Amino acid sequence: MTGAVPIDALEARAYRIPTDAPEADGTLDWDATTLVVVTAVAGGVRGMGYAYTDAAAAGIVSGTLAGDVLGEGAMDVPRLWERMRRRVRNMGVSGIAASAISAVDTALWDLKAGLIGLPLAALWGARRERIAIYGSGGFTSHDDARLAEQLGFRVREDGCGRVKMKIGADLRVEERRMHVAREAIGDAALMIDSNGACTPCAALALAEVADGFGVDWYEEPVTSDDVEGLARVRAGLPAAIDCAAGEYVWGPHDARRLLEARAVDCLQLDATRALGYTGFLQAAALAEAFAVPISAHTAPALHLPVCLAAPGCRHVEWFHDHVRIEAMLLDGAPVPRDGAIAPNGRPGHGLTFEAKDADRFAV
Repeated sequence: MTGAVPIDALEARAYRIPTDAPEADGTLDWDATTLVVVTAVAGGVRGMGYAYTDAAAAGIVSGTLAGDVLGEGAMDVPRLWERMRRRVRNMGVSGIAASAISAVDTALWDLKAGLIGLPLAALWGARRERIAIYGSGGFTSHDDARLAEQLGFRVREDGCGRVKMKIGADLRVEERRMHVAREAIGDAALMIDSNGACTPCAALALAEVADGFGVDWYEEPVTSDDVEGLARVRAGLPAAIDCAAGEYVWGPHDARRLLEARAVDCLQLDATRALGYTGFLQAAALAEAFAVPISAHTAPALHLPVCLAAPGCRHVEWFHDHVRIEAMLLDGAPVPRDGAIAPNGRPGHGLTFEAKDADRFAV
């Protein structure tokens, strides 16, 4: 142990929270979201982190990662991050293991900042005082009325200057759905996300239609596993439309592949998948070196402090499911004001998990 104050507890629990209605995107449908919450304790201070992932991640935290964290110094977060990455070498660092590491890493950073008594953005060095949000929902399972209501609400009530809708489940209806969305949001910017559902040719054809509705962001037009195809689409998009991807970046090395291929105009990063705050900040630094801006994917409450500190951060996704869950279960969750969110001034990320409120969802 090199850092002062040993970590004397590390716990993980999983919760399955039903959606408020059936949801779907271009490649998947679901009716619940699983949240894995990690608590780390040192010196009588508790740190909390979480990831939206499979419940199996809780077992990896308790059964695989805990041995590399317990008894170690709470100030040595980067060193513990390296130890956890090595520990999962043989199971693979991507996927559930990455989500487990992410939840522990964010808990450890919250713990460290709590021990010091500083908000995380101040600990890292804040570049901005607030971060813009964009409304996100518009699921392919929604009928036109619900699509219009949900996207319009984000503009009217949250002050979002841009909103994103899901597309790709049925390419024959997307022109109509984009028309409905445009009517509902007025002059706000419209973003689309096909979650990798399209081939490069289909994505480019759909982009021509989207351009007519003033769309300026096309997310995962093809799967980000097809880096060459993604770069091809980016090169062929109308000039006004940015190509975005990165929600399945499992760490800085994955981010580098997208950046080196010149596959994105904006790199999305998710601290609940990309190896936590540590991985997020490393990937953000890589993006800055490539002169590519970043955007945080979902989990807005968790992303708020890192978005205040990361270079080149445009905005954070105000995702319908996660906004609802975080408002229910996190004391201190941010509330939008004029299309942006700001920290509450508390130490760490400023969030407290309401375990009693969550018990009914425990797995």
